[in-house]
Amino acid sequence: MPNDMVESIREHGILNPVIVLKMDDGYEMLSGHNRANAAKIAGLSEVPVIIKVGLSESEAYVYVIETNLIQRSFAELLPSEKAAVMAAHYDKVCCQGKRNDIIRELQILSGVEPEETSCHNGKKLNSLDVIASEYGFSSRNAARYLRINYLIQPFKNLMDENKIALLAAVDVSYMTKEEQQMLWNIVDRQGLKVKPVYAEKLRKASGDLTEEKMAEILEALQVKHSDDNAGVSFKFPKSICSKYFDGMDSKQMAAVVELALTAWFEKKEKYAR
Repeated sequence: MPNDMVESIREHGILNPVIVLKMDDGYEMLSGHNRANAAKIAGLSEVPVIIKVGLSESEAYVYVIETNLIQRSFAELLPSEKAAVMAAHYDKVCCQGKRNDIIRELQILSGVEPEETSCHNGKKLNSLDVIASEYGFSSRNAARYLRINYLIQPFKNLMDENKIALLAAVDVSYMTKEEQQMLWNIVDRQGLKVKPVYAEKLRKASGDLTEEKMAEILEALQVKHSDDNAGVSFKFPKSICSKYFDGMDSKQMAAVVELALTAWFEKKEKYAR
């Protein structure tokens, strides 16, 4: 907790109220976690609060997301936070006008001049291309990030810690929550890294997996790939990588190169006849 925040709150109090959601068994903090913690450290017994009642889960989550975006730029967010922000634009809340009202309220509370917002000429943000353009992603990577929201929390944490590749995370996201939990049990127990080839195989087997069967598949894959061919290394220029191999791992890149070379040599032989 920054000392300057604690000292400022000790001297001036909390200027911007925290926002909480009234629940059946108490309250859930939506915005103002740091201010509330700083107030506690500063010795304040009370803080100004705005209480929200009857928000849907989506509406409540927008408060959390937009608070993060006001405090930090999109580029500074963790991968799972970026995924949540992008997914929020797919939610019905956006074009019901609710999201714009929430953003306006948070901007006012933060002392920021409210901007006039709209859903892209009044149309619902249901285009992947629009979302991709807004956040600086290719449409393919935007679609991948949207899949991150289907991961259970432990795998989202691995994404945020850069311990699982995006393509592997996407494949895991297509598994059921129960299957993801079984996989996490194995990963956590064995300290296993979920490689893209492992995730791809498990995704294909999804729907008929037990933890025992999953462990057998992973063990077989580890044995199979433990003696990788040494091969030769070759570096592609960045322009070629971004154009043809965006988001691919080395194995997928090798497969593309093999297909391209096969087609090229077949064409060469055809014209040589």
